[in-house]
Amino acid sequence: MDLELPLWFEIGSLVILTLILLADLLLILKRPHIPSTRESTLWVVFYVTLALIFAGLMWVFAGPEYAGQFVAGWLTEYSLSIDNLFVFVLIMSQFAVPRRYQQEVLMVGIIIALVLRGLFILAGAAIIEQFSWVFYIFGAFLVWTAWRQAFPGGDHDEDVKQENFVVRMLRRFIDISDHYDGAKLRTVVDGKKLWTPMIIVFAAIGVTDLLFAIDSIPAIFGITTSPFIVFTANIFALMGLRQLYFLLGDLLDRLRYLHYGIAFILAFIGVKLVFHAMHVNELPFINGGEPIEWAPEISTWMSLGVIIVSMAVATIASLIASAKDKRAGETDAAAAVAAVEAPAGTEAAARAATIVAEEKGTLPTGDTPQGDEHR
Repeated sequence: MDLELPLWFEIGSLVILTLILLADLLLILKRPHIPSTRESTLWVVFYVTLALIFAGLMWVFAGPEYAGQFVAGWLTEYSLSIDNLFVFVLIMSQFAVPRRYQQEVLMVGIIIALVLRGLFILAGAAIIEQFSWVFYIFGAFLVWTAWRQAFPGGDHDEDVKQENFVVRMLRRFIDISDHYDGAKLRTVVDGKKLWTPMIIVFAAIGVTDLLFAIDSIPAIFGITTSPFIVFTANIFALMGLRQLYFLLGDLLDRLRYLHYGIAFILAFIGVKLVFHAMHVNELPFINGGEPIEWAPEISTWMSLGVIIVSMAVATIASLIASAKDKRAGETDAAAAVAAVEAPAGTEAAARAATIVAEEKGTLPTGDTPQGDEHR
């Protein structure tokens, strides 16, 4: 059964979301600044609340099944967008973007992402309608992406290499100054008009958005085939991304297991897509071109549960590990201070050395394993 919504609701939703995005952009252009934690928190809460209200309206107008599809799709895209932030942090630091102008860079990145994802959604919807076997390809691609996400081999190093290639190409064909001029793309140096490094940053952000769009669109099509739900879920996932960047800040470095949670979600959706492809199978070399009835059907609500549990486990495990490392660091620091301040050979010095050894899993200086006593 296809999604049926009142036309006024679909048009009204898209108009309101577009106006909110434009207002957000104008606010940045009028008042470029570093948002406080309170400001960022209020904006993130606002966008999350807005998404939940939209889910409630979907429940009213389309029923619980499509409301569940929207929430599952939104959470999936939101988790992938958080992963996107890691690469944004790398780009900002790599090109030394002044923190005051990072909001504008992020907003441009979000607009580029929306345009690219909109194109991918239209293309994906048309392909799915004509060729049901594409779900096999989407499923296999997501499983491969999950493996790459779980074992990145350098934490986004490949993305950075892609960006460096773009930078080299830009510098070869256009003249770029060595310094920023606020958030301007063009500046004048010694009477000559040049591009500022901001053009490189925008290009790097655009390449990143393209790579993430390729990964994320098949993922959400594994949850719903409604282009309207896919597009609105992407909009809501990207709308609070700028504020989330400043809210999380250093917390991003502490989310060490997040990529495992995302990888599990992608693998799960990939398997779900393969099962769906088996249900609607039309390939003549698979089961004689007939649907495979024994393939299990994974419901929207099960998908939603898996997504929530995966992200919760990854986040909690990351924070626990980070807190443990912090305590260990504080213990090491305290023991080191005590060892320096305590006279050598005293009981206090020995106790400090023992604490450090226990934290590091080594024997304190002067202790010898029993098996080596007579060596």
